[in-house]
Amino acid sequence: MDERKLVLLHTNDLHSHFERMPRIAGAIRELRRAHAPSEPIVIDCGDHMDRMRPETEGSDGKVNIAVLNGTGYDLVVPGNNEGLTFTPSQLAAAYAERRGYSVVCANLTLQETGRPPDWMEPYRIIERDGVRVGVIGVTACFPDFYSLLGWNVGDPFEAAARLVRRLRPEVHVLVVVSHLGLAHDKTMAETIDGIDVILGSHTHHLLETPLVHGRTIIAATGCYGRYIGELDLRYDMETGALRLHGGGCRETETFPAHAGVEQTIALGERDSRERLQRVVATLEEPLDMHWDGESVLGNLLAAGLKLWTGAELGIVNAGQIVQGLKAGPVTRYRLLEICPSPINPCLIRLRGDELLQALEEALLDEFVGKTIRGFGFRGKVLGTLCLAGATVEYEADAKPYRKIRSVTIGGEPLDGERVYRLGTIDMFTFGIGYMSLARGETVRYHLPEFIRDVLERQLRDREQIAASRERRWRRS
Repeated sequence: MDERKLVLLHTNDLHSHFERMPRIAGAIRELRRAHAPSEPIVIDCGDHMDRMRPETEGSDGKVNIAVLNGTGYDLVVPGNNEGLTFTPSQLAAAYAERRGYSVVCANLTLQETGRPPDWMEPYRIIERDGVRVGVIGVTACFPDFYSLLGWNVGDPFEAAARLVRRLRPEVHVLVVVSHLGLAHDKTMAETIDGIDVILGSHTHHLLETPLVHGRTIIAATGCYGRYIGELDLRYDMETGALRLHGGGCRETETFPAHAGVEQTIALGERDSRERLQRVVATLEEPLDMHWDGESVLGNLLAAGLKLWTGAELGIVNAGQIVQGLKAGPVTRYRLLEICPSPINPCLIRLRGDELLQALEEALLDEFVGKTIRGFGFRGKVLGTLCLAGATVEYEADAKPYRKIRSVTIGGEPLDGERVYRLGTIDMFTFGIGYMSLARGETVRYHLPEFIRDVLERQLRDREQIAASRERRWRRS
């Protein structure tokens, strides 16, 4: 028997939790020593970046790249937070600063060329102790969004299957790094023959012990850097058999912090904060914010969505803005603090009766105080609905779904049969929060703009601010 050791160390869905990255780097350094003389393959499975953090926002992701450089990765796969919150040119500038590792994704190509950009490749073959390891990357497929940024995103299953057929004769071990989610990883293991290992991400699932699904090993480490994955494999060069010798997830808090990565983050944070200190507006008066009722800031954002999308009315959940603003200068940094979600404006067509249901729900505590996670939302609770172009008269003490007495849109009573053009946010189209809003027809997503870009423009318009002080919700 000629059995060789192969170690895979992996992270996923860090979402710019820089406070844990020094210990991740420390863990990788310690595990390299522990497995010597074998040299592990170190992989990040996507969503390392998150633009809610000033380090990432202020540097266009370059602080994340610097951390990846200092940690010692061999390969990274872009997740949707990389691919959909940055433009291709921003990503090209960021990844141009990478050192010593490959960016791998098989189902993303540029519309302009039909090929991957020069900083990305569909797969990579890495050799360790004579064992040839093929690594294929795939990312979540959101064609409506990717197309607006100049990308073609293909079916990840087709891309993986095609490359598995090509690479299987050339390599000893075949790994798919999947930013698709656990359910898709299991389906891939069942339907694509020849995959030895799937390193998963996207749905933030934690597999403390790897799954063995058929002949495929599936591993994932949760999210936010609490764990690092360690797969200790053995490959028999004579028989071609691969077995799981040990491994799982290791808590990063048990490892010492990497001083060099700590310094990299500290310097990056300082520089990013300086870039974000640019003043974008100056307020004559403070603007309040309440998640459980309408406020000037919420109404101002709703009005901005109406204008930005060319709609008849605007609507947004109050929880998108997490703090109010004082009078005086407003910087990009402060705007990021109060509106951290990388959520995009969109235009939908919605029937009046579906809109009425959402408005009724906006008066119910179970919706207003509902905790939301993911789908771009970086606030805490859903909050009520803030409006522009509409007024609602309601009776607070009436029964649920019977509170609203009248709704006026553009000076006319709401018509339940009519279809309205509604400026809102992409999160609602995913069926999150106010479910009836997802039943509309999406006309257009607006990328690469975020709702804080909409709010920034609104904050410079004194007439819009004054108009947003008028109440849209009126108790009868």
